[in-house]
Amino acid sequence: MGKYVRPSRLEEALSVLARPHVVLAGGTDFYPARVGRTIDEDILDISAIAALRGISTTAEGWRLGATATWSELIEADLPPLFDGLKQAAREVGGRQIQNAGTLAGNLCNASPAADGVPGLLSLDAEVEIASQAATRRLPLDRFITGVRRTDLGPGELVVALHVARPVRPARSAFLKLGARRYLVISIAMAAAVIEIAEGRVAAARLAVGACSAVAQRLPALEAALLGAPVDGHLADRVDRAHLAPLTPIDDIRGSAGYRGDSVLVLLRRLLAGLAP
Repeated sequence: MGKYVRPSRLEEALSVLARPHVVLAGGTDFYPARVGRTIDEDILDISAIAALRGISTTAEGWRLGATATWSELIEADLPPLFDGLKQAAREVGGRQIQNAGTLAGNLCNASPAADGVPGLLSLDAEVEIASQAATRRLPLDRFITGVRRTDLGPGELVVALHVARPVRPARSAFLKLGARRYLVISIAMAAAVIEIAEGRVAAARLAVGACSAVAQRLPALEAALLGAPVDGHLADRVDRAHLAPLTPIDDIRGSAGYRGDSVLVLLRRLLAGLAP
């Protein structure tokens, strides 16, 4: 049997991580992966650390604590910039999973179909990482490096996510395609944030998940939207060529071709929904 540690202070947790431990937060991925077998790893349970909790406003924008849950995000008083991430939060399993699952856990699990990643990418989120030696911030698109792989080094722990306040009014949205409406792994999903000035797109950030080893931003589409009127024709600017960063695969949930066609539809619906 492995050892189990549940500290109440961040400094204690970082000290424990001086030697390898499996980090446990909400446990919604940890426990299902170990059904029917003895847990023999050393476990660091970070659920009692107050410094990792909560969602708060900062001078630069917002801080989302590593162990903030999806239910807390849904209920938080946040501007329309976060509507898309809240829509994604409602797709993270059922209510019990949303009550227990954490934002940082969804990122550290690094699944290609993680529901929270496209929304956080479209928010340009940064990941705050701490160790005994230092604290650093890393853009989310550099944090997840592959399937089940992140940039976390030995002794490091995610402590928060940071979202900067946009310069202009912003809207956001998220759409997910699955084999049924709820409690399903994504076939494809997309998130969008647009900033608006004088009725036109002043900035755009769009990300697609479940169509690559790592969720991807679509820079060509973002560039094509700049300056466009925010009206019923916004969705017409989406072109198949904009999907070049994606590398969808064939699997039991859908073919690569189906995923590509689905993403086009999702992106057009997203942009149509963001227009007044």
